[in-house]
Amino acid sequence: MEADGKTEDYPHEIDDQLTGFDSSVTAIKTMLDKLPRNDVMHKLDPLDQAKLDLMSAYTLNSLFWMYLVTQGINPREHAIKQELERIRTYMNKVKEITDRKKAARLNKGAAARFVRSALYEPDEKDSRKKSASKKAAVSKPDTPQFKRPKQSRS
Repeated sequence: MEADGKTEDYPHEIDDQLTGFDSSVTAIKTMLDKLPRNDVMHKLDPLDQAKLDLMSAYTLNSLFWMYLVTQGINPREHAIKQELERIRTYMNKVKEITDRKKAARLNKGAAARFVRSALYEPDEKDSRKKSASKKAAVSKPDTPQFKRPKQSRS
């Protein structure tokens, strides 16, 4: 790579890597220029807008991280590390919200029926049958309530 007829001061073993990196950055720039960001943002719901914003911020900060590395600056000691961590925490919050939406919902009526049937007590059901049979017996006046003992004739 030459600039203004002078050879730049870098190891020539990384020519292929630098060329690949330059072409990748150029491809990203052209893709970003093609995106009608405002039109896309208005069509998305708020959660998807947040996801897109977080992805964009994370991507730009990651590219800045790479830039710092190419300049010989340790990014782990730079403020970019805290910024990337902050963005990751927001990404985790958005993921939690998305997972909450996908989680199973509780049908309270069905749950109450399951619990009621699981707590079935046979004595309670038998007492219901007895009370029902007593009501039926009371409603029939022809049937004697109890038998009288036989009397002997002498």
